[in-house]
Amino acid sequence: MSGHSKWANIKHRKAQVDAKKGRLYSKLGREIMMAARRGGGNPETNFRLKVAIQKARDASLPSENIMRAIRRGTGELEGEQLEEFTYEGYGPGGAAIYLELLSSNRNRTAADIRHLFAHHGGNLGESGCVAWMFEKRGYLAVEPGPGGMGEEDLMMVALEAGADDLKPEGSGFAVITAPEALERVRQAFEARGVKVARAEITMLPKSTVLVEGRDAERLLELMDALEEHEDVQNVYANFDIPDEVWERYAG
Repeated sequence: MSGHSKWANIKHRKAQVDAKKGRLYSKLGREIMMAARRGGGNPETNFRLKVAIQKARDASLPSENIMRAIRRGTGELEGEQLEEFTYEGYGPGGAAIYLELLSSNRNRTAADIRHLFAHHGGNLGESGCVAWMFEKRGYLAVEPGPGGMGEEDLMMVALEAGADDLKPEGSGFAVITAPEALERVRQAFEARGVKVARAEITMLPKSTVLVEGRDAERLLELMDALEEHEDVQNVYANFDIPDEVWERYAG
């Protein structure tokens, strides 16, 4: 698996712990609120909101939390005055890192993020320095199909629903789509009884860089620190790391 996929899988496993701490729920609620603020409170006409709600449901965010976040976004309830922006930089080993953030105090957040990069051997860059290395895509992690459905059968379902690619990943498969095709492809798999472990709009790297040794360890420490920050919604990077480093980290 690529570094992006391994990091996403580890992050997904950690989500249960994050949910207990409230950190994950807070970020999901913020994303729903901002989506509703930008495009209205109807998920049938606001694709970003529809994806955010489904992601929240996948993480078991209670329905009342979802509705409250929507109402805050549409102004029916008082909510945080958040600003949406991105930061870009480089981690140890030259890995490109792209951040999506929501903050009520941009100056404070900028100082925090700059400190995290510097503390872990990276550096925050100028706007546009790494964005060109990523592309926005739909991503689904699906499990092997029921009743003996193999890779060819799953590929057929994916392509007929409008997906761009399906490839083995771990014990299952990764499906790549255009962002607007994500929900349609998800529904097609679920209609065939295929379990979708994760479905999201993400930023996939166009190419990866191999990071090894101490740089690899420091890079994962930086990724963790960025993920932990309350104003960071999403962290994307273009690294790949040797299996033995992943095993130590995952353990």
